[in-house]
Amino acid sequence: MTERNLPDFNDVVAAESRVRGVVRETPVLSHPVLDERAGATVLVKAECLQVTGSFKIRGAMNRLSQIPDSQRTAGVVAFSSGNHAQGIARAARLLGMPALIVMPEDAPQIKVDGVKADGGEVHLYDRNAESREEISARIAAERGAVLVPSYDDPDIIAGQGTAGMEFARQVAAFGGPLDHLVCCAGGGGLTSGIALAMEGLSPNTSIWTAEPEGHDDWARSLASGELCRNAPGTRSICDAILTPSPGEKYTFALGKRLFAGGMVVSDDEVREAMRLAFRYLKIVVEPGGAAALAAVLRGVPEGMKGKRIGVMATGGNVDPETYAGIISP
Repeated sequence: MTERNLPDFNDVVAAESRVRGVVRETPVLSHPVLDERAGATVLVKAECLQVTGSFKIRGAMNRLSQIPDSQRTAGVVAFSSGNHAQGIARAARLLGMPALIVMPEDAPQIKVDGVKADGGEVHLYDRNAESREEISARIAAERGAVLVPSYDDPDIIAGQGTAGMEFARQVAAFGGPLDHLVCCAGGGGLTSGIALAMEGLSPNTSIWTAEPEGHDDWARSLASGELCRNAPGTRSICDAILTPSPGEKYTFALGKRLFAGGMVVSDDEVREAMRLAFRYLKIVVEPGGAAALAAVLRGVPEGMKGKRIGVMATGGNVDPETYAGIISP
């Protein structure tokens, strides 16, 4: 690790060897209609096709594989609205560890079921009245388990960055490096990891966050240079990326140095992106996983027109009823 214990490109390289054989290399997709809508060449990395349905298995496997054997019997505790939960449950099962996940009561049932299918224990909480951090810390202390954050952790960040390493290599087949890369952002673990990967492999690629209206803490934080928080109770259909703020220890420190800025989208724009991804790319993308695509498809800023823009479609874990209602309004 570098100064302040921040992860760097070498940590992402090391993570790639740890997750190899567990994660799959997800495809990069494109379509002329999407290019026309955006006013740019759009290349979509479909992490919605990843193991457990999102990129989260990358960070989970990198983090859990480094837990010493002496600590594995007590297992791990994590908190998540769903995708990190499923990644932790799968990695724990593969490594022979018990896992308990603290999840909000309104988490999509498909994500709760995914955790249980991998043998994970679920503890539900009220996101408006209880603190998931406090609940998780208490349970971890009681069990002697390892507490695994969902984003503000060096090993989680490095593991997520392996998606960026893949992307940087894959786009060579599409004519060269990306000019810009837009990534859905909650706490910023994936975006930070990707930025570290691009710093090493494609340093001229500008990195942007994408968030729903009302949960634009990254956009506000990057604009002001100070960490900003979302107002309690602010809602969006993008459940996967509704975090209180950027990570205070690691992700915001990295973002201030490596991110170009933040983009903000409406829930309606997210719904439209989901419909277009289904129609033209033939992929299922959940609301939180479609924010980056939504930001690009509404039409990019003048300085990005005609450029090569990478988009992370970060997850596809959406309840069937919700998805049907969106793609068939």
